[in-house]
Amino acid sequence: MAVRSVPRTRFTKASNPWRALAALVRRARRAHHRDPDAMALATTGASGRPAVRMVLLRGIDRRGLTFFTNYGSRKGRELAHRPFASVAFYWPEIERQVRVEGRVRRLSAAASDTYFASRPREARLAAWSSDQSKPLASRAVLRARYRAMEARFRNREVPRPPYWGGFVLIPDAFEFWAARPHRLHERFRFTRRGATWRRELLAP
Repeated sequence: MAVRSVPRTRFTKASNPWRALAALVRRARRAHHRDPDAMALATTGASGRPAVRMVLLRGIDRRGLTFFTNYGSRKGRELAHRPFASVAFYWPEIERQVRVEGRVRRLSAAASDTYFASRPREARLAAWSSDQSKPLASRAVLRARYRAMEARFRNREVPRPPYWGGFVLIPDAFEFWAARPHRLHERFRFTRRGATWRRELLAP
């Protein structure tokens, strides 16, 4: 990839990785990135083999980074077994990348209810219709399940399924990457030290 001359990002001098990440997400939105909230989520199964997939960041605050899924999905099962994960963001429009690592815990039922209620009705029906990650005989079976859920919840609100909800990734490490000419990229790592963060420069 040809590296353009791009403005230096605040994280080169930042002492707070939370603010640096939030600033980059906002910058990616202004750059019209197709999906600035998309992040690759890596989990580990009982066998020790890693698995990665794209999910959407749905919140970032002092608690951590939040995302939602079916608890019975592969990622949901793996997080229940080993509650640690890593996520990666990449925004080619601004030539920036961020990795975050840490422990994961479930959000409260109330927090999951609140988010679920904000989703489009069709998405809420889809959550009831899909046994995520399970084998499916055909698309016709899935469409039939969706129609059955439409009938079940006709003329009433669609509640959150008990097997669907949120997780929060509580970071203990951030790594920020910025593209620079001649592949002399900038990398900064923040690691948690109690209530503070240690910042260090890494070789590209």
